[in-house]
Amino acid sequence: MRKVLVTGFEPFGGERLNPSWEVVKQLEDLELSGARIVIRQLPCVFGKAIDALNAAIDEVDPMMVIAVGQAGGRADFSVERVAINVDDARIPDNDGNQPVDRPIISEGPAAYFSLLPIKAIVNGLREAGIPASVSQTAGTYVCNHIMYGLLHRLAQPSCKVVKGGFIHIPYLPEQAAAHPGQPSMSVKTVLEALELTIAIALHTEQDLRVAEGATH
Repeated sequence: MRKVLVTGFEPFGGERLNPSWEVVKQLEDLELSGARIVIRQLPCVFGKAIDALNAAIDEVDPMMVIAVGQAGGRADFSVERVAINVDDARIPDNDGNQPVDRPIISEGPAAYFSLLPIKAIVNGLREAGIPASVSQTAGTYVCNHIMYGLLHRLAQPSCKVVKGGFIHIPYLPEQAAAHPGQPSMSVKTVLEALELTIAIALHTEQDLRVAEGATH
């Protein structure tokens, strides 16, 4: 049976939990659309996160990889379009590292585009009543770092993974309670969105050609 690797992050930035892992851990050993889901937690640490991801890819041998991370302040399920080759950390990672204007991969390209059908995913989620959007930036913290590292791995001729990308999700309600005015999304809703994302990605070979750009 083909496999899909789905990753979430450990908590960071003073949070007690990370919504990405709270959701991803519920996918363990799920069979979905003819594929078995394998999960891994990644450290929120520059460098170590990519090492852990590469080790998981070597171990699992998936045909698709979806990484998920927290985006406190966002109001919807955000499907990332692009990762850029820079680490520029506003806050230290969980090992105290705070790189500024440092390339993720020396001599790597400036950016990589997602290898998921991002617009088909967003369209499918909206039809299911789940708030979703194409995001034009994954930031410059560990989430962008892991998205770039993933897509760099997939760009190597020897890599057998055919699809991969990154999803940002909002705070959980219990986190938002500590951040008055910030939006949130329940584990149940995010889990439904992630399962639908996997199914759409597995069955879609040609993405939709519809406008999902931004003016600013």
